[in-house]
Amino acid sequence: MTAFNSRLKSLCDDRESWLCVGLDMNPEAFGSKDLANLKDHTFNVIDATRDLAVAYKPNFAFFERWGAAGFAWLEETAMYIGDDHIKIADAKRGDIGNTAIQYADSIFGHFGFDCVTLSPYMGRDSIDPFLHDPEKGVFILCRTSNPSAEDFQNILSDDSTLFEKVSMWANGLNDKNNVGLVVGATAPEELTRIREISPDTSMLIPGVGAQGGDLEHSVKVGNQSGAALINISRGISFAGDMSEKAIRSAAEKYVNKMRNCIQ
Repeated sequence: MTAFNSRLKSLCDDRESWLCVGLDMNPEAFGSKDLANLKDHTFNVIDATRDLAVAYKPNFAFFERWGAAGFAWLEETAMYIGDDHIKIADAKRGDIGNTAIQYADSIFGHFGFDCVTLSPYMGRDSIDPFLHDPEKGVFILCRTSNPSAEDFQNILSDDSTLFEKVSMWANGLNDKNNVGLVVGATAPEELTRIREISPDTSMLIPGVGAQGGDLEHSVKVGNQSGAALINISRGISFAGDMSEKAIRSAAEKYVNKMRNCIQ
C-alpha cells in the first residue's frame, strides 16, 4: 500500500513532470453546447497529454450542469483517464457527518477518484471521512488563486493569518501521508510561507496561465519539499484551434518550462 503523497511524488519524479490538466469543460469557451462534441473534446485533451501529465482534474461544476447526462460523462471521463494518472475530483466538498461520508463514498468509491478538493471551513469533521484510506488523498483549500481570496484567507488573528492557521492545522491531519493543500500561484509570498509551515504536504497550485500566476516560483518553491502539481486548465484544454496538435503543443511548452525551472 502506497500513501497518496508518496505515489504523487514518485509519479512526478519518474515523469519529470508536475503538470495537472484541469478539465474545466466550458461549452462557451469551446464554442458549442453539443454535449457529444464536448465529450469528444474532453477525450481529445486527455489523449493529447497522456505522456506529459501526472494528473487530471475534472471540475465537477462543468459536468453537473448537464444533470444526469453530465454525471454519466463524468463517469466516462474518470474511466477514460484510467489508473496511470492521479485523478483529482475538483468538487470542493465541505460538509460533515453522514453527508461527508456519502461524498467520500461517491468520489472514491463510485467514481474512482484518487483525491478530492475540500473546504476546511467546518473543521476536522468535514475532512476526516476522506482520510481513512492512505491511498486516497485530499487537497484542502488554504490560499486560493482568486482575487477576493484575501477577504478571509489573509485575515490576521493572534499574529497568524487564516491561511497560515489552515496550513498548520493540516499538518496535524497528515498522519497517513495523504493530505495536501491548494495554494494559488497568484499569491507567491503566501505560497512560500505555506511551504515553510507545511514541508511534507503535497500542493495543488492553480492560477498559472489565464490567471497570470508565477510558474517558476510555484514549481521551485512547491517542489523544494514534498510535491507540487501545477494545474493548467484553459491554457491547455482550449489552446489555439483546440486541435490535439495545439493542445499537445501547449502542454509540452508548460512541461518544458517546469523542467527548466527545476534544473
